[in-house]
Formats: sequence, C-alpha cells, structure tokens
Amino acid sequence: MQISSVNDVKIYNLSHGKSLPEWLSDRKKRALQKKDVDVQRRIELIQDFDMPTVCTSIKVSRDGQYILAAGTYKPRIRCYDTYQLSLKFERCLDSDVVAFDILSDDYSKLVFLHCDRYVEFHSQHGHYYKTRIPKFGRDFSYHYPSCDLYFVGASSEVYRLNLEQGRFLSSLQTDAVENNVCDINPVHHLFATGTAEGKVECWDPRTRGRVGILDCALSSVTEGTEVEGLPSISALKFNSCLNMAVGTSTGQVLLYDLRSSCPLLVKDHYYGLPIKSLNFQNQLDLVLSADAKIIKIWNRDTGKVFSSIEPQHDINDVCVYPGSGMLFTANEDPKMNTFYIPALGPAPRWCSFLDNLTEELEENPESTVYDDYKFVTRKDLENLGLSHLVGSALLRAYMHGFFMDIRLYHKVKTMANPFAYEEYRKDKIRQKIEETRTQRVQVKKLPKVNKELAIKLMEEGDDEEELAGRKKKGKAMPSILSDDRFKVMFENPDYQVDEQSEEFRLLNPIVSKVSQKRRKKLRLLEKQAAAQQKEEDQEEEEPEGRASSEESSDDDKSWVEEVREQRRLLRVEERDRRRQERKQQDRDTSLQSAAPNPEPRFFQIKAGEEFRSFGEAVRKQKLQKASLEDRLKLEEHSGTLTVADSTVGSKQLTFTLKKSQQQQRQQQAEREHQEERRKVRRSAGHLQTRGRGWGRGRGRGRY
Repeated sequence: MQISSVNDVKIYNLSHGKSLPEWLSDRKKRALQKKDVDVQRRIELIQDFDMPTVCTSIKVSRDGQYILAAGTYKPRIRCYDTYQLSLKFERCLDSDVVAFDILSDDYSKLVFLHCDRYVEFHSQHGHYYKTRIPKFGRDFSYHYPSCDLYFVGASSEVYRLNLEQGRFLSSLQTDAVENNVCDINPVHHLFATGTAEGKVECWDPRTRGRVGILDCALSSVTEGTEVEGLPSISALKFNSCLNMAVGTSTGQVLLYDLRSSCPLLVKDHYYGLPIKSLNFQNQLDLVLSADAKIIKIWNRDTGKVFSSIEPQHDINDVCVYPGSGMLFTANEDPKMNTFYIPALGPAPRWCSFLDNLTEELEENPESTVYDDYKFVTRKDLENLGLSHLVGSALLRAYMHGFFMDIRLYHKVKTMANPFAYEEYRKDKIRQKIEETRTQRVQVKKLPKVNKELAIKLMEEGDDEEELAGRKKKGKAMPSILSDDRFKVMFENPDYQVDEQSEEFRLLNPIVSKVSQKRRKKLRLLEKQAAAQQKEEDQEEEEPEGRASSEESSDDDKSWVEEVREQRRLLRVEERDRRRQERKQQDRDTSLQSAAPNPEPRFFQIKAGEEFRSFGEAVRKQKLQKASLEDRLKLEEHSGTLTVADSTVGSKQLTFTLKKSQQQQRQQQAEREHQEERRKVRRSAGHLQTRGRGWGRGRGRGRY
C-alpha cells in the first residue's frame, strides 16, 4: 500500500507492491515475506485483480457485488466477486471489446460491442447471441423503458436495436459525420450523442425527434485555453435531471444546465489529451474527470481542485464504486489500480477493514524518511554514467528525479571519482589561503567592460575613503563597483558606453563639470574637517559644498560653451558624412554607366501602373540635382504633383483649385498691402546691439 497526500487529501493506493506468482510454494512465499519489505506491506484486496496485458474498461454491477473488467491479450472478460474477494469467472472473446454494459443487477446479462462491428450478448452461463451493425461502433447506451440499444460510431446514423422484438428499428439521423459517445439521462431518459464536430445533439426517445443542439467546441475555447485543433466530444455524462458534463478531445470539461446553451463552468486539464471518463460525486458536489495522465477531482460549482491522482501508467477507464471513496482504474498495464480516498466516503462493506486500517495510520503518523535511498536527477545519473538504469528496478521514479539505494550511489561515486576527497581537501586549503590574502594589499583589477568608468569610480571612491578616514565619525559611501545590483554593467558588453555617440558627446561636458564640482566639494569638506579638528570653538562655517556665485556662473558658461562646440562638431561631421555618401553614389552611378557590357536589367510592371520609357528614370535623376526653384517652376508649368516614383514610371495626380471671387479679392488686397509696406519701409542699419546670439562676437539686428 502506498500513501500520498495531494492538497491535504490522503490517497491510498491499495494495488501498490509486488505480486507473487501462483506457482511459488508456500515456503518460498513465507521467505519472501520475511525478506522483502514490499511484499510485507502489500495489501491484496482482490485476488488476481489484473489482466495478462492491458485492461481497457472496468465497471461495477448495480448491486455492487461484482466487478467486471475487459482486457487483452487475448481478448477476455473477467468477473470478480467482492464477497469472496476473488475471481469468479473468465471468458475469452473473439475480438477486442470497444465498450460493454451490464443490463441486469448482477452479471447475468452482458452486452459487448466489438471492434469488428459485432454486438455480442452473454447470459449467466456464457455466450448467448451475436449480431452485427452496419458501421463500426464506438459507444452504446441502453434505454430501459423501451428495451432499445442505441449504437453510435463512424456514421451519421444512430442505430437502434430493440431487445424485446429482437430486430433493428429505424435509425436516428444526425447532422454529424461521425458520433463518438452517447449517454441516456437516468431520470427523464433524454438521449444525447457527442459528435466529432464538437456538438452534442439531444433526442427524445418517445418521439424520435431532436430537441436541441449544443455547440461545445465554440464554448470550450476560453481566454486561458490553447486549442490547436477542432475539439471533438470524447466523453459524456448525465447527473440528475438537469446537469450534464461534456469532455472534449483537447482536454476541457464543460458543465451544462440543460435549460441553458452556455456552459456553467469550463475546466481545463492543461495536458491537451482527450477526456476519457467523467463521474459525479453528489455527496460533496465533486466531479471526477480523467485523461490518459491524471484523474482530477474538483468542485463542480467553483472548479477548485479538491485532489488529483497520477498513476504510473496511462489511464483507459475510471470506475467509482457507488456510495464509497473507492475507485478502480483500467491502465495500460497488467495490474488494475485500486485507490481509496477516505475524504470522499467510507470504504465498501466488503472491505470495511480499510477504515480501521487508515484510522490507525492517521493516529500514528510516520514521517516518510528515506534513510536508505538517495535522490538523484537525470543530470546526476549522466555524470555518474547510470543513464542506462532508467526504467529498471534499481531506480524508483519520483517527481523530477529518481530514488536509488544509497550503497549503490556511494559505490558508483567512488568508482567515478576516486579522488573526490583529495579535491575536497585542496578546496579547503585554497579557501584558507584566500582568507589570509584578504589582509594583504588588494590589487584593483579593472573589468573588461566600461574600463574608463570603473577607473573614474575607483578614483572617486579613493577620495571618499580618504576623506572618511580623516574625519572622526565619517563613513564612506558604498561604491558601485562593489554593489551586486550594478555588476552586470561591468560584465555584459551590451552596457558598454559608446563615447563616439551623439548622446555621450552632448552629455559629457555636463557630466565632467558635475564630477569637477564633486571633487571640489570633497576637497572643501576635507579642509573643513581639518579646520574643525584644530578649532572646535570657532564660529559656524559656510555650508559645505557651496561655491561662490562667480564660480558657478563660470562653470555654467564653460559647460554651455562646450555643449555648443560639440553640437557644431556634430553638424560638421553629419555634413561631411552626407557629402561622402553623395560622392559614393555618384561614383557608383558613373561606373554603372561606363560599364562596357552592362548586365540586362529586368523590371516588373505592376497592375495599375502606366509604362512610359526607361529614360524617365534618368530624367528624374537630373531633376533631383536641379535647384528647388527650377523644380518648382517645372511642376507649376506641367501642373502635376508627383506622389511616388518607381523605376519604370510614376504615379501622378493632376488637380486644379477653383478659387472663389472672395478669395481672389482677399489675395489681391494682401498683394496691394505688401506693396504699400515695401514702399514705406525704412532701413535700420545704423542701429547696433551687442549680446549673445548664435555667434560669440558682435551681432547686428534690424528692427
């Protein structure tokens, strides 16, 4: 038995442990029980509760006495008697079972849907009758009032087989191409089928008419879901008379009220795997939904997770024992798992001793301590050279790693690294030497990135330390170089300061002046500290760090002049760069025109463009070199406005503006006013003014 706790809910795996083969003698079994801890702790709740290879589906009879399971290989059905806690009978079949159902309260009436389109009926003694449906089936449901079997599968029709008359009735025609699952409401017997297009169609068996359609594929796509394909219906389950749960192939569970077409809640498994089983727990208002990897137990009103179960092997089917906290799972493994969750309900009456056993375990809790095992990750296994042991009995998978025997771990580690102790001893000696070296004079190492900035910060740090050392109660501020928050600035090349950039050249005069002010302030503080030590009774001195107005004004003038000079240099460099680019472009054009055998050039005429000539591009290049006045005159003469140019032509828009008489009179009045002002204008050349403008010397202005 294995105990796990998920969300503070205890889960007991009753099928965990080794299974003893039947051919072992009693003496060997007793010897194994004495030596093997797993055999000692195992609980064999039902004898031979397994399949030869794989179990595909599992169900409990209506009276709760029998558990029936279908599996392979060979295809077979097994029935277990819970009162005897053992196997009652086993029957082999001709083909694999897709789905089966129990028609009676016990095992006396069984129906099997095979993968080869056959429907097989079994009675208490064994095989009774076999028939065939037209298309491959995927699921079926039994309608008790009319004794009809409804089969859905790879067809748009729902086949009806009446067991009272012993013949097929007229089928139900759906709008879907294929139907995957179906179910019948136990209260009002509404029949519902889930289609491959992500819809649920509901039919009334009394009138054989469709009463509604639900588009679950559209409703399953919410804000947090990631859907890669069309969500088809993979599971369907009714609860009471108004509630229904729908599972999709993309891993979402939708809860519906039959009176509304919108889902009450959408629960995502986040695995992207089809939902295989849906069950309701009405005592606590819980829903048990399962895909191939996990069984999630959550509240049907809020969607909050109650607990979850993750078996070691993929899940094919889940069956909840009615009125209890026990559930069975059919897995891709010979052994069928049995889980007991006391929080969901009591144990069944045929295994009531489980309640006493779990109560004793909770009264005397034992901490899970793995003294004899070592937890290792996959990377540790690769370093030790034990990757080939994954999947063997020597490694026990747990979370993101494995547990292995501590003796094996020490032995392999000694073989892999025999000088581990010597390396540990050398590391300790190296640490001791480094501790003694800290008392010596430290040599400052410059970083690889921003060396100039590091030197500047070191110099400022030395000045601050010197000043703090001279003051009695002074404390040096922490340096940026020793601060881990700014460590990346001296390690990552992306933070390298580009001194040739425009931003740095414009800000550098200001930064340099600020640093000069800071040095002056430090020197002034140093002088004031020395003066305070000599003359403590003198009058209160001038505030620290405050310079005279003349110095500040001189500093302001100096950095302003430097910024102007940098701006002028930047403009000159930009002008030179453009001139060089223009010369290079002209040189490339002349080389192309002077080529002896130029390569042919192909042009594509786009739709809607008019082709004129290849000389149009040459004319436009000449026009670009002309002055602005010439270009404006040419455009006014032609009356065109160029919108966009291309190699083979241009898009042009021709327009004329019709001015009203009022606008013409207004323009004429403006021209006459300008002429009058031009005649009465007087020269102001005799007036001179001196001040700072764009230049540094004298300037003249007109008024």
